[in-house]
Amino acid sequence: MLEIRDLRAKVTDGDGEDILKGLSLEIGTGEVHAIMGPNGSGKSTLASVIAGKPDYEVTGGDILFEGVSILEMKPNARSHIGLFLAMQYPSEIPGVRPWQFLKAAMDAGRAARGEDALSVRQFSKIFDEAVSHSGINPDLMKRSLNEGFSGGEKKRNEMLQLAILKPKLAILDETDSGLDVDALRTVADGVNALRSPERSFMIVTHYHRILNHITPDRIHVLVRGRMVRSGGAELALQIEDEGYDSIIKQAAGA
Repeated sequence: MLEIRDLRAKVTDGDGEDILKGLSLEIGTGEVHAIMGPNGSGKSTLASVIAGKPDYEVTGGDILFEGVSILEMKPNARSHIGLFLAMQYPSEIPGVRPWQFLKAAMDAGRAARGEDALSVRQFSKIFDEAVSHSGINPDLMKRSLNEGFSGGEKKRNEMLQLAILKPKLAILDETDSGLDVDALRTVADGVNALRSPERSFMIVTHYHRILNHITPDRIHVLVRGRMVRSGGAELALQIEDEGYDSIIKQAAGA
């Protein structure tokens, strides 16, 4: 589903060196991959570059989604073909309620695929069912998007978005950051409920704890803009026991 070839990227209009330095990765359809690494390794940069955020400039390599390069696609076009980014710090959007936001997002995606927009009644049924199953407080849906939400509530709201939009590839950028145990389990339950042979996930995380609830097919360790180790779920346990130091030292000696 996703193939990254020798990707290099830096901050847009910046004079600094590349943050991603020849990174390659493949995620198959229906697979869940975790991207781990110490702070400053380029994990969030990778997520942002795949999503097409303009803060970063690709200086080399390519990103293919279902066999097609997406480098020239704008972020909204990438979302229309099935990409979804759950951000580390979701923004507040005053004056726009979650229902309005999601209806507009779904209508735009359907229009891009040549499909008719859902009626208010049709979408409201989908929305109400998703809210009921998400565990989010229905009263929050009366507020502007993310306005006054706690960190955990913002993450639950992203799981609601994920459940309604049903992307082909969901990228979760440190979505476990700052969550308490209950909120972490809510996020994990949302991901596990949506795992399917047609949908893939890329979970970006610094800690192993979310992987106690979501078992990935593969784990990749990113250090200084390069993938230095890949393995199965047991790799997270090694990182928990030993930290990143041993992996960094091995990578430096390679």
